[in-house]
Amino acid sequence: MRVVVVGGGLGGLAAAARLAKLGHDLTLLEQGDRLGGALAPLSREGFTWDRGAHSTLLPAVLRDLFRKSGRPLEREVELVPVDVLRSHRFTDGSTLALPAGRAAQRGAVDALGPGLGQRWLDHVASYADTWELLRRHHLEVPTPPDRVPREVRAVLDGRESLHRRLRRDLRDERLRLVAGHRVVAEGHDLRNVPAWLGVHTYLEQRLGVWTVPGGFSAVADALARRMETRGVDVRTGTTVHDLVVRDGRCVAVATDTGEVDADAVVCAVDPRRLPTLAPYVAATMPALPPVLVHLGLTGEVPDVGHELVLHGDPLLVVRAGGSAPEGRAAWTVHGRGRIAEDLLDALARTGLDVRDRVEVRVDRTARSQVEAGGSAMGVLWQGRGTVRRRLGPATPVPGVYAAGAHARPGGGVPMVGLSAALVAEVIGPA
Repeated sequence: MRVVVVGGGLGGLAAAARLAKLGHDLTLLEQGDRLGGALAPLSREGFTWDRGAHSTLLPAVLRDLFRKSGRPLEREVELVPVDVLRSHRFTDGSTLALPAGRAAQRGAVDALGPGLGQRWLDHVASYADTWELLRRHHLEVPTPPDRVPREVRAVLDGRESLHRRLRRDLRDERLRLVAGHRVVAEGHDLRNVPAWLGVHTYLEQRLGVWTVPGGFSAVADALARRMETRGVDVRTGTTVHDLVVRDGRCVAVATDTGEVDADAVVCAVDPRRLPTLAPYVAATMPALPPVLVHLGLTGEVPDVGHELVLHGDPLLVVRAGGSAPEGRAAWTVHGRGRIAEDLLDALARTGLDVRDRVEVRVDRTARSQVEAGGSAMGVLWQGRGTVRRRLGPATPVPGVYAAGAHARPGGGVPMVGLSAALVAEVIGPA
C-alpha cells in the first residue's frame, strides 16, 4: 500500500517508521528543510537548545516505537531517568524539590507542612484506576467512538474540572500549583481541563521523568536515520496544499510540486491546515506555546537542576539542557502570564540574575513557535468536549488518518507516540 505521511515531526516520523516496518511503501512530506518538527534543535554559536520537549513520561512508548521499527532505543539514544522531576519556588519563599517515587515524594512534600505528604499521596493514588482504564481502552486501543466502554465514557465525559478536583483534594495552594503545573505550562486553563488529565501526576510519581543527555533532539535525529534504514521516501521543502478526494475517498496529496498518489494518507500536522479536514476541526484552536528565550551563558551560573519552576505572575520556568562549549551553559527560560517586562528582568527579580553572563540570546514569541505544522502543544482544552473534537486515528474522510499533537490522544511526547501506534494498528500490515 502506498502511504503518504504529511508532516515530519515526531508524530509523522513515528507513524512512517511503524508503517514502513509493516511493509508499506512510505513517502513523508515535510515543509521545512529538516525533520523533527518541535524536537529539532536550535543552534547558535556553539550552543544547542531543545526547541520543544526536553523530557518525557512513559519511556515505554519510545522503546516500543524503536523496537517495532528496527533497532532498540538503547542502541540509538541514551534515555536516562531524572532524579528531581522539578524544583518549585513559591511566592511565600518556600521551595519543593519533587522527586519520583511514593516514599520520596511523601518526604519532600511533608517538608512543606505536617501531613501534607500523605494528602499528596492520596491525591496522586486516586488516579491509579483512571490510568489503567484509559490505558487499556482509550490510549492504547483504537476503539471506535461508538464502541467506547461505558466506564471509559463516564471518565471522558465527566463534568468535574481539574481546577475543582485540585481544590477538593488539596487545601494547600502550593500543592495545587504543583499538581496543575504541567497543564498550565502547556497553555491550558485548569477550569477548562477535565479532572482525569491530572493522571500525569500519577505517571510522574510511579514511572518518573526521562531525558536525553545533551538534548532531547537526539530522538528526532535517530528517527530521521530510521527513515533511511526503512527506505522511506523523504521529501523536505515540500508544501502540502490539500488532500485529493475522488469518489468519496482520498487518492492523493496536492503539493507545490504536483500530486503525490496515495492509497492512505496520515495527517501529522494541524488538520486545520488542510481544507479537506478543516471543517471537522473548526471548533478547535491550538494551545499557544510560552514566550521563551534561549540563553548561552558564560562564567559560573546557578544550578537550576533539570527544571526550575518559579511560581507567580508571570510564571517562569528555567530549563538547563542542550549543549554548550566548555565552561559555558545553555538555558531556556519560559514565561506565561502577564509578561510586561523582559524575561531576564523578571527572572532577576526572583533572585536569578544572569543578565551580565549572557553570551548568546535567541528570543521566540508564542506565535513564532506555531510553525507550519501547528502548535507543539496541540489542541487547546476548551472543556470536556475537546476530547471528542480531535481526529484520529481514523478520520471522517476515507483513507485519511491522523497522528501528532493535534490528534487523539493529545500533545506531549508519549501521547504523540501513542497516536502513531494507533494509526499503525488501524492501517495494519501491507
